[in-house]
Amino acid sequence: MNNVIDKHGLLSKQILPDPLVLELGCGSRKRTAGAIGIDALDYPDVDIVGEVYDVLRQFPTAHVNQANAYHFIEHVDDINKLMFELSRILKPDGLVEFVAPHFSSPYFFSDPTHRSFFGLYTFCYLSVGSPFRRKVPTYQRDFSFKLERVDLRFKSPRPFFIRHTVKTFIGKIFNSCNFMKELYEENFCYLFPCYEICYQLRRLEPETKPE
Repeated sequence: MNNVIDKHGLLSKQILPDPLVLELGCGSRKRTAGAIGIDALDYPDVDIVGEVYDVLRQFPTAHVNQANAYHFIEHVDDINKLMFELSRILKPDGLVEFVAPHFSSPYFFSDPTHRSFFGLYTFCYLSVGSPFRRKVPTYQRDFSFKLERVDLRFKSPRPFFIRHTVKTFIGKIFNSCNFMKELYEENFCYLFPCYEICYQLRRLEPETKPE
């Protein structure tokens, strides 16, 4: 466990909750109650400190029920590597939820540590079961995840309450169906920038292959 600090001995003592939920890059505040918080920095809410790949390697195969990450994956330097580690530790039918800035967000470019862009089709390239009409090529031969849902989130941070109300209304229109989501991203994303995007992916059975 080089460079990994297990603050509460969860891994060394094998004291793992059931169901087992991880929150990657939780920072100073975990958003998922009961989750094991993982972060490279030692904040009070972090349970295991270390680089995400190093920490995930310490978990046994097929033991994790769910992994969540809120505004973390845009900082990751190798998404394929992360997805590989998640595919190993997640149980079949386990869930992954990523929330990241949408590529049209005006705040995305303010943070110099952001490494990757995210839009509707980003995980269509890395999974099976795209919910969208527009099809894209896939960049893997062995598929571990099915993309179940993608949602656009329109909002403004405090103290911009009036803007937030307007954007919430816009979001209800463009999130009404997948056709409207695709229409938005192709034609309106720079007129009405989207704050963030949420992906839900399901771990497939190991023998499952794309049709």
